[in-house]
Amino acid sequence: MSEPAVPAPLAAPRTDLTDGQWHRLHPATPLLRGGIFMVAVLGFVIANLRERLIDLFLGEENYGGDPIDEIYQRGGTGWALLIIAGVLLVIIVAFYLSWRMHTFRINGEIVEVRSGLVFRSNRKARLDRVQGVNLARPLIPRLFGAARLDIAVAGQDGNVQLAYLGSKLADDLRRDILHLASGLRQTRAPAATPDAADMAAEGAPPTLIGPPTAHSALGGFATAGYQEFVEPERGPDAAPPVSVVRIPPGRLIGSVVLSGFTVFLLLAGIGLIVSVIAGSSGWVLVAVLPGLIGSVGYYFSRITKQLRFTIAGTADGVRVGFGLLSTSSQTLPPGRIHAIKVSQPILWRRFGWWQININTAGHAAGASAGNPTSTVLLPVGTLADVEKVLELALPGFTTDTHGALVENGMLGGRKADSGVADVYSNAPPRAVWLRPFSWWRTGWAVSGNVALIRRGVLSRDLILVPLARMQGVSVRQGPIKRRLRLASADLLAVAGPVTASLSVIDVDEALVLFQWMSTGAVSSALADTSHRWSRADEAPKPAADQYGETE
Repeated sequence: MSEPAVPAPLAAPRTDLTDGQWHRLHPATPLLRGGIFMVAVLGFVIANLRERLIDLFLGEENYGGDPIDEIYQRGGTGWALLIIAGVLLVIIVAFYLSWRMHTFRINGEIVEVRSGLVFRSNRKARLDRVQGVNLARPLIPRLFGAARLDIAVAGQDGNVQLAYLGSKLADDLRRDILHLASGLRQTRAPAATPDAADMAAEGAPPTLIGPPTAHSALGGFATAGYQEFVEPERGPDAAPPVSVVRIPPGRLIGSVVLSGFTVFLLLAGIGLIVSVIAGSSGWVLVAVLPGLIGSVGYYFSRITKQLRFTIAGTADGVRVGFGLLSTSSQTLPPGRIHAIKVSQPILWRRFGWWQININTAGHAAGASAGNPTSTVLLPVGTLADVEKVLELALPGFTTDTHGALVENGMLGGRKADSGVADVYSNAPPRAVWLRPFSWWRTGWAVSGNVALIRRGVLSRDLILVPLARMQGVSVRQGPIKRRLRLASADLLAVAGPVTASLSVIDVDEALVLFQWMSTGAVSSALADTSHRWSRADEAPKPAADQYGETE
């Protein structure tokens, strides 16, 4: 006899926007979504077509004086004001209709958005497929106290955007959406009856509330706006103010400078100098110099976007925040990370810096649609920072054995290179014919519910794939590898910057890998409950590693 289904726990909503009814966005949404740009373009066009407009309305060709004085002298002030008022009225009406026709609703199953004035569109996102919720505050909307809510879901072009909402309202709505996605049922507090309200008010001293003065209202608005700008997340359930990692500005700037783009700039600069010395024509300078100047903007953008980086664990997943002028705060619910790559470019090796990238289904689905979801879980950090971030990204992967596997995967490959024994299944020495420099760092391991792949010399890479999120496994062998009794293996996951592949491995080890991954993926997927993390009473039982042990 089957057991009765356990009802989902209750949670009180923090907003009234999840009642299933249609709601509207921030009144300034049309202006923030492109209205300011449209007004700027209109002013630019009018300023550059001044001569033609004067010829059209006043009949004066090649007029070089002040058009306002000419309009006043001809008595056309009233008509000019009427035209300006008409244009402003058309813009206001268009903005108002655009705002009225842009609505959204949220219930226990979907987030739905309807928009469009002439061409209507309707987008829906299922809450059980939510891969992340990003709260973005671009600079201009931030000045207006507004924010954009991006809901990333699994599926082709299924992401939903709520732009814009009040900043505090968007923060609370994000919390409610994550609660619904976790399996929580929301309860509404019943409205108080008149008798209960009267009884509650008895015995209380009367309170006189006068109208606020202009000074106090302006001061309160300015104070609230300043606090919102400098500290946008003030809710009690927001991410902890102290991040698990701290990135000094010097390290961040150094990581951006020590990149492949800088190497490209140096080579381009050397080529430019050589061409000038050789007496080549000036077209080389014209072609290369603007790119060199534009690189300053690239560096500035990279640095400002990654300043104030924070990462912390919350009840609804990993919270990642970054940005100086335009800020972003992304929440990744449990079980939404499909693959992790810990990498170290060769220019960072002397400083011991590492970077962490991830694959999520929401990013894979919306990459072509300009999805703003970030795939960087740690821009630059030390070995200790990597361990702290992996503890958040892979809950339960925190034992000493796991730490030794991670450290050996990042630094090892030979026992002399690491303080721990090399327990990875490595490529055989005959793989030197195909990978002469990196064969000794190519290996794999399985521990609990996570598969690990180690590879690379110029760029050291450690790939971690939760078996419950793995989409498949493949083993390939061409004629040359067949001759050397080698093979290649791939762990299939959602598309993204992380690829879990082994270029060379012993053919017998490849068969063992195929067996372990296929059986481990099935057992881990059956035990996984992260899609409804509010109902998970206990962590999923880990699968055994390839040595027959469990953690």
